[in-house]
Amino acid sequence: MSQMASGIVGVGSIGTNYMLPLLLPSSSSFASLCFNNTIKCKELVLDYWAHSTCSNSNHKYVHKRRRRRHGVVASSNVASPSIWDDWKPLKTPSTPSLSDILWPSAGAFAAMAILGKLDQLLTPKGLSIAFAPFGAVSTVLFATPTAPSARKYSMFMAQVGCAAIGVLALTIFGPGWLARSVSIAASIAYMICTNSVHPPAASMPLLFIDGAKFHHLNFWYALYPGAAVCILLSLIQEVVIYLKHNFKF
Repeated sequence: MSQMASGIVGVGSIGTNYMLPLLLPSSSSFASLCFNNTIKCKELVLDYWAHSTCSNSNHKYVHKRRRRRHGVVASSNVASPSIWDDWKPLKTPSTPSLSDILWPSAGAFAAMAILGKLDQLLTPKGLSIAFAPFGAVSTVLFATPTAPSARKYSMFMAQVGCAAIGVLALTIFGPGWLARSVSIAASIAYMICTNSVHPPAASMPLLFIDGAKFHHLNFWYALYPGAAVCILLSLIQEVVIYLKHNFKF
């Protein structure tokens, strides 16, 4: 006798209804199947229930229920990571082309050249704009333009916020180790809370605390030189990305 059986197949919190034809003995009046798959701790647990009803001479229906539990352990040929893996270079799917190397390097050269020239023009006025942290910013923007830390939001939020934290730390604690420690700790917390982690910006508080020539800027330091330089570097980054996409060799 042919019957239709329906049930639910589910993995985790997702379930799918199914119907399938069953060829049942003539003595069976109803059958249902239900599968429940659970993956936990690399173990696939399969629960199977089978319900069947049949008739005999003393009772019209005798209900029997059986439950079977099977465990299947998933195996993998991938070896567990070694503590030395962090000391090895990452394996890339392909070797970078010459253009992928040349254009970011050329962008960094142009950025540092422009900042160096501007620094010469501003030095007579007691200002400076070319600092080591902007070399790190150039590396992030030009070498890894798709990284989260290279996003415009991350860069500007981190540069402005961390610079302001440096000014605040110097105002409260004065010059010394405590102001440096507090400013770095607060800068990391700030970048995490605002989802704007941009590592080069963590040097901005130290640059202000240890650089007496910036003290007269007070909170203007949040905009200069950090934010001002980032505008220039962002423009150069767009040129580098355009050249990488359109002039490959």
